[in-house]
Amino acid sequence: MNKVLATLIAGLFAAGAFAQTPAAKPAASAAPMAAPAAAAAPAAKVEAKAEVKAEAKPATMTKAEKAAAAKAAKAEKAAAAKAAKAEKAAAAKKAKEEKAAAKKAVKTDKK
Repeated sequence: MNKVLATLIAGLFAAGAFAQTPAAKPAASAAPMAAPAAAAAPAAKVEAKAEVKAEAKPATMTKAEKAAAAKAAKAEKAAAAKAAKAEKAAAAKKAKEEKAAAKKAVKTDKK
């Protein structure tokens, strides 16, 4: 069991590492393809640099967007709290009813 668990955990880490590595770009293998590939290489480099710059800059949010996100998060939190409270009340009500039913069953058994 321990070996199976260790294997599953190792697989999880391997999958995470694999998902984070960028895909390797295939190299030009044929000589006739080398000339067009060489011409496309500078364009690919410029495109790759643009992608790296875009990834390096974090997305900036305006004050209005931040306020809207905060308001939405607050509303979601309130809704979750309300749902949890209702669920807790329902569970307490059910437990109370079960307790009363058990008490009633004990009374009828004693008679």
